[in-house]
Amino acid sequence: MTDIIDKAAMALSGGLMLLGIVGLGIVEILAGPPYGAAPVTNDAGEIVATPMVDPALRTGLVLAGLVVLGLYAAYKLATPVEEADTAKGAETMAD
Repeated sequence: MTDIIDKAAMALSGGLMLLGIVGLGIVEILAGPPYGAAPVTNDAGEIVATPMVDPALRTGLVLAGLVVLGLYAAYKLATPVEEADTAKGAETMAD
């Protein structure tokens, strides 16, 4: 059961962070300039260009991935550790 939870937590957190960093970064590159988080203005102060994807959305996806990792860490701390059979391990060491 814990293998399923381990894999699901790693896949979900990794997927969210990859989508936020790499996936939407590629979308920004394909959309063209501006690449910064702030809108580009002219001398009169009018907004002439904005980023394709809102930086708050990208940040939210990365933070959601980190929250999933934090919840997974709390789960691993709360579950008891299975103890290995030391007698069986000693026999294999002697062989």
